[in-house]
Amino acid sequence: MTGISNFKFSVSKALGALLVVILAITAYMAVGRTKAVPAATFVLTSGQKLTTADLRGKVYLVDFWATSCATCIKEMPQMIQTYNRFKGANFDFIAIAMNYDPPAYVTNYANTRHLPFRIVTDTDGSLARRFFNVEMTPTTYLVDRNGKILKRFLGEPDFAALDRMISDALTQST
Repeated sequence: MTGISNFKFSVSKALGALLVVILAITAYMAVGRTKAVPAATFVLTSGQKLTTADLRGKVYLVDFWATSCATCIKEMPQMIQTYNRFKGANFDFIAIAMNYDPPAYVTNYANTRHLPFRIVTDTDGSLARRFFNVEMTPTTYLVDRNGKILKRFLGEPDFAALDRMISDALTQST
């Protein structure tokens, strides 16, 4: 390659990398503080239906997880502690198992671990798509009383920070 060809190639690579960074920042900001939780209907493993409209007025977590996800399993005891700490304070928690997670595995895990919060199996992947195309587990959304997403956690959250955010959201008026 000549010097000019090398320069053009380097500029092209730099512009491509810049475009990727801009797209990533745009996607990250799309789920910012002002993003509303998408309208959704959750069918719980109990058969009961619950909608995001039913949760209006509550602070809640929506946690996408899988029994095959090591980080999900590792964080589950702390998720239970978080739920138990806030459950009497107009707080709710919906744990959504991904579509590749066999429903029988989810039910068995939930029953043997005595998960105290609401469990949903996203058998067709529609909930993951509706919640901004969730692909990575765990992905957790903290939603305020007005249905606004306060924070999206990718991977295991910082539980001290999560607790502070939940406490702050619970003290805010609607």
